[in-house]
Amino acid sequence: MTDEKAKRSITPDQINDEFEFDQTLRPVRLDDFIGQDKLKQNLRVFIEATKNREEALDHVLFYGPPGLGKTTLAHIIANELESNVRMTSGPALEKPGDLAGVLTNLSERDVFFIDEIHRLNRTIEEYLYLSMAQLLTGKSNKKRI
Repeated sequence: MTDEKAKRSITPDQINDEFEFDQTLRPVRLDDFIGQDKLKQNLRVFIEATKNREEALDHVLFYGPPGLGKTTLAHIIANELESNVRMTSGPALEKPGDLAGVLTNLSERDVFFIDEIHRLNRTIEEYLYLSMAQLLTGKSNKKRI
């Protein structure tokens, strides 16, 4: 067995062009996403209204066990809105500065997706709620994210 084959079978690290290949497996638009018709119908309404108002999409929360497509839906929303998706995970945000760094680097109308949000540190959770409240009330110096 070659070193690359051995490495491939024992490591989660992406090798060569695996990232690009993985991205081709994900649905890109709501029409490509199979199942969850009621959810897709609601998202279509939200996305269309957002585009018509020329505003950012309000906060969306997906929950459920692994494998339902939460991450894929975040990418689809960004694609449908012709914006970027910025991703992180709850455990990766260890201190308030980590969250601040992500939030300050967002562009207007970017989709910000936090995977495993249930594992978010309580202090970071409070800062996130505060940031969301400021965006909703217009007390932020940035437009809604």
